[in-house]
Amino acid sequence: MVAESEASLARDGGVRGDPPPAFASAIAVGAVCGLAWASGFRAYMMLIAGPASRFDWVGTFVAILLPGVVVGALLGLAEAIRRRGGRRHWRWLGLAPLAFAVVPLALPGALVDFLTQGLGGGAVGVAVAAIAGGFALSGRGAVWARIVGALVALVIAAGVALTVPMIGGRALALSEPRGLWAAILAGSFVIVLCLASSIPFRTAWTRVGAGRPGAREHEESS
Repeated sequence: MVAESEASLARDGGVRGDPPPAFASAIAVGAVCGLAWASGFRAYMMLIAGPASRFDWVGTFVAILLPGVVVGALLGLAEAIRRRGGRRHWRWLGLAPLAFAVVPLALPGALVDFLTQGLGGGAVGVAVAAIAGGFALSGRGAVWARIVGALVALVIAAGVALTVPMIGGRALALSEPRGLWAAILAGSFVIVLCLASSIPFRTAWTRVGAGRPGAREHEESS
């Protein structure tokens, strides 16, 4: 009977015997992952821009790396809350990727450049793709809405990949090994971000038999 009960729980939502992560550790792990993602994405930007790419304290650390840390930390917090069954308004953390757009556009003159020349539109696109793709991958919500979200994310991911030959020129043409690799790198960055951004949209977990020795967790819709 015990084996059958555990098998039933596994089918319905999975069995979790480990305690949920501490908030501090979840936030720290998320921040490090976000920093690594942003650093890698900056390397991709350098790859396609070539010698024109330059590093500075504001453009690199404030506009790119800082949002990565913020987004990662917020998603880590979301996972810690999700493992505890969720709490009121916690799903607003699904908007965390907007930091990739808000922080760069908050820099002096950036908003004007965006409105008049479209500069910074890539950051907005990545943020939108992350939220739409995260919702689509969460497995929650109306099917039609998740399909729309998936299409939006895929279109933006494809657009990011296509910027490789558009900006990099012949050296990064998709017919060349280096160009195809760079396009795959760009697209995979967006997909990985979508996977991480699905955390706040996923089903929350709740304890079964909390307070009893050997209590386990199961997944509960919320």
